[in-house]
Amino acid sequence: QVQLVESGGGLVQAGGSLRLSCAASGRTFSWNVMAWFRQAAGKEREFVAGAYWSYGKTWYADSVKGRFTISRDMAKNEIYLQMNSLKPDDAAVYYCAAGTRDGSRWATDYAYWGQGTQVTVSS
Repeated sequence: QVQLVESGGGLVQAGGSLRLSCAASGRTFSWNVMAWFRQAAGKEREFVAGAYWSYGKTWYADSVKGRFTISRDMAKNEIYLQMNSLKPDDAAVYYCAAGTRDGSRWATDYAYWGQGTQVTVSS
């Protein structure tokens, strides 16, 4: 089993920044891709950013490109999402996910999920 635990969510004003963290434990050899997804109230879960664990390739949703940065600390088995220039539309529950398909933007490709962390952006 793989356990993913997110942290770092909270309330921020529009234009502000937040950094989310996700700590992975358990069978960490079971995955090689990690990603962030988000789900706003009444909307479907959507891809935000992904990273290939071993060589650091990253990919982003167009809506966050240039504002969000995904990074990893291999020694700590942690992945991060630095979110800058936040907008009210970025408000959602953010989920960390782990899988094996390089470059995937589809939730169905990720077998392991965290419990989510709430991000609220005030206008």
